[in-house]
Amino acid sequence: MRAVVVSEYGVLPEVRDVPEPSADAGSVVVRVEATGLCRSDWHGWMGHDPDIVLPHVPGHEFAGTIAAVGTGVAGWAVGDRVTTPFICACGQCEQCLEGNQQVCPNQLQPGFNYWGSFAEYVAVPYASVNLVRLPDELTFATAAGLGCRFATSFRAVHQVARVAAGERVAIFGCGGVGLSAVMIAAALGAEVIAIDTNEAALDLARSYGAVHTLTPAAPVVGAINDLGGAHVTIDALGSAEIAQQALESLRPRGRHVQIGLLPTVVTLNAGRLIAQELTWLGSHGMPAHAYPEMLALVASGNLNPAQLVTRTIPLTETPTALTALTAGTPPGVTIITP
Repeated sequence: MRAVVVSEYGVLPEVRDVPEPSADAGSVVVRVEATGLCRSDWHGWMGHDPDIVLPHVPGHEFAGTIAAVGTGVAGWAVGDRVTTPFICACGQCEQCLEGNQQVCPNQLQPGFNYWGSFAEYVAVPYASVNLVRLPDELTFATAAGLGCRFATSFRAVHQVARVAAGERVAIFGCGGVGLSAVMIAAALGAEVIAIDTNEAALDLARSYGAVHTLTPAAPVVGAINDLGGAHVTIDALGSAEIAQQALESLRPRGRHVQIGLLPTVVTLNAGRLIAQELTWLGSHGMPAHAYPEMLALVASGNLNPAQLVTRTIPLTETPTALTALTAGTPPGVTIITP
């Protein structure tokens, strides 16, 4: 099969022929019809992830059709249209048995722990736990963006923060995760404030339902508090400075959700956290069993993740697109069609 292969960190990858994955016991092989280009892939290419072993094939959010089924996988057949969370959970540990597959300690992540979806085929381990059946009307390009950015935001906004209609939600960072969060919070009836340095990203945020948009050049905390403060803040980028601004922007008893990965050491105003009875919440992906609610909202038209796709490229252009992320992430979601 053709795949994007990273042979050296920080060096332009190449598209070349490599062996296809096999359908081992408990797993399936998916023919990749579409896969997303994410900033996490760039971090992996730069050598920021200790799980990656070179040579390596990136890619962790994808959709396609099952090409082969391993022994022990019931209920799935060749030709089924599927996607999967970027966290492939084991299904057997305590957390999995409680339904918390997104924090499975035995998880495997395509494009990090093993070769990913910047290829014609990708394996899905623990398939019975991690496969999500796609409705026929959902395109592969739209479905590919669900596995990481959109699903992560859906769970963070709806299931972790429990955003309610009429609440004010400030979303820091309008990349793929942040723009997804804007769309989801707006669909839930929230008054959304979007913050980003990129005016093009803020234009998209407005089109997805943001009522207010701010750039860091403005006094962000003051502007949010002038509106009455946020009931919920979300750091969709991952910055110690943003996390502190988010806490300072909350109303008393407000909730902060941290999605973006932070440095190991972060200094926060814990006194305000205590005095205002603020809540700090972490959110990491979404398990496969939670997808039906999200897919139902997509089918009803209440959510339209297809709007997030702003660019589609072939596999041959992927190495250049991946390395171009060094200069910044383009607005919206880029989809690769192998």
